[in-house]
This record gives sequence, C-alpha cells and structure tokens, in this order.
Amino acid sequence: MNLGLKDRAALVTGASMGLGRAVAERLAREGADLVVNSRSPDALEATASEIARDTGRRVIAVAGNVADEDFCARLVERTAAEFGRLDVLVANAGGPPPGGVDDFAPEAYRTALDLNLMSTVQLTLAALPEMRRNGWGRIVAITSVAVKQPVDGLLLSNMARPGVVGFIKTISRELAAEGITCNVAAPGFIHTARVESLLANQAEARRTTREAVLEGIAADIPAGRIGRPDEFANGVVFLASEAASYITGHTMQIDGGLVKGLL
Repeated sequence: MNLGLKDRAALVTGASMGLGRAVAERLAREGADLVVNSRSPDALEATASEIARDTGRRVIAVAGNVADEDFCARLVERTAAEFGRLDVLVANAGGPPPGGVDDFAPEAYRTALDLNLMSTVQLTLAALPEMRRNGWGRIVAITSVAVKQPVDGLLLSNMARPGVVGFIKTISRELAAEGITCNVAAPGFIHTARVESLLANQAEARRTTREAVLEGIAADIPAGRIGRPDEFANGVVFLASEAASYITGHTMQIDGGLVKGLL
C-alpha cells in the first residue's frame, strides 16, 4: 500500500528511543523528512544520524522539553523553516513515574498534566497554522491503553492521558473539513525501556522476578506476548498517512487484544 508520505514533513517528539524512535524510523522509511525531539541531546543526535543514514532522508534533531509552551512554538517554527511545511505531528512524551494514591503530592499531578496533556495541546496549537496553510495535516497523539482501561500502579498516567483523548476527539470535529485528521494511538505493553522499568518496579514490589511479572502480563494478552516497537509504529504511521484520510477522532489501541472493553 502506498501511504502517500513521500516528501512529507513530520515532527516526532519523544523520539530518541522507544516508541517515538520506532515511529520516526518508519516515517523516514516511507519517505518523510523529519524533525525529531527529546530531552536527551546526545541520544537524540545519535538517533537522528542513524535514521538518516539508514533511510537517506533528512532527519534533524532538536532537543528540548515539550512541557514548555515557548519551546513547542519554536520547535514547530524550526520544522517549517527546515522543510517549508509541516504535514505530520506525532505528539509523544515520556510517561510519569509509577505509583498510587499515597505516593504523590499535588505538584506531581500538575507535572504529569504538563508533560502528557499540555505538551500535546501546545504542539497542536503551534502546528495548526502550518497544516491549514497547506490544507492537509495529520495529528497523532501517543497515549496509553490507560485511556480505555486504567493500569494498576500508574495513577498519574491514568489521570493525565484521558485528557488527551478529550482534546483530540473534540478538535477532530472542528478540523475534519479542513483536511486535517486528529487521532490517538494507545499502546499496550510494548517492549521498550519504560516497560522494562515497570517490570523491574513491579518485580521489586511483589518480591518476585522480572520474568514472572512478564509472564503474568503476557498471560492476560490474547496475543500471548508484549508487542514490538515496530508493530506499534506501523499503526501510528498508518494514521499519519494519506491512506487514513477518512479516519479522524479515533483512538486506536495497539495492544495485542489486551483491552477488554467494546469501545
């Protein structure tokens, strides 16, 4: 299938590793040029260089914190300046720390909202003028299956991420007639450094092994295993493509069947 992404310009945040990096790689392989972002300059530069080398596309690293409103505006401006356009925004940010109701003061909740909700809002508002200028755009926000089925021990994530869905769903109705689609990708357990950290934390809390925790999680997934980053990226890049032109306001769970709800 031709996804219609050749020579498109994309911005992917949280892209130095894990899910963001996998999405950036797949977009480049489909022919897009990229600005990639994260808060880790050295890792980000290495990622950008490797993707450019492997795909032959332009990949520009811009380090910074997407929780900062002014930085989000500068990041979008840089993307448009480099490529003359911005077609695809993949809004992604690292998850907040694990824990429950007794583990966090109110400030931790505000920090989680800034990172996981306001970053998406800020990036989207900055990107819209560029997309409107061309009459075409794809906005994909990466959240978690926690927006459909809360994950035990991830209170801050369960609290902050559903707001992203409310934002994306609402604006999707306003922007559809302008050729701009807005969707959410909700990963389940995908094999990333963050999931490895969560496995280690759960193993310590339960006084068991990482392997035992992983076996328990996999047993609850109909696919029988956790996913690979490239499998997740396939879904995101489809939503970001011309092929998904009639899909908007949708939350796509990419989870091997983990979520049990009907919707």
